[in-house]
Amino acid sequence: MAGMASEPVTQSRVMFQSADKKEEPTHRKLGKLTVKYNRKDLQRRLDIEEWIDNQLHLLFDYEEEEITELEIDIDELLELSDTEQRSRLQELLQECEKPKEDFINGLLYRMKGLRKMSGPLKK
Repeated sequence: MAGMASEPVTQSRVMFQSADKKEEPTHRKLGKLTVKYNRKDLQRRLDIEEWIDNQLHLLFDYEEEEITELEIDIDELLELSDTEQRSRLQELLQECEKPKEDFINGLLYRMKGLRKMSGPLKK
């Protein structure tokens, strides 16, 4: 009886190890993808996104949960011309009661020279 009780334990240990091995390569792949992008570009993008976040809080006086509905996609904006970028931002911010010109000008200025991120990183 004691011999049978130890069997399932051994089986589950074997399964656990094989599941572990499967996960490792995917982590390594993710690491390689981010290397393709220039660290400065990534940092600049993060800074802009943080700035956008802070500005939206000032513009809307929102709580953290409410602001998630408004999403400003930098890559989407980078595909547009300057005029289209401006009108897209005005469209996104139409419900904002406060003057938004400074925010729009500030964002467009910060985005100058920023390259569009392609593929996996955008998800």
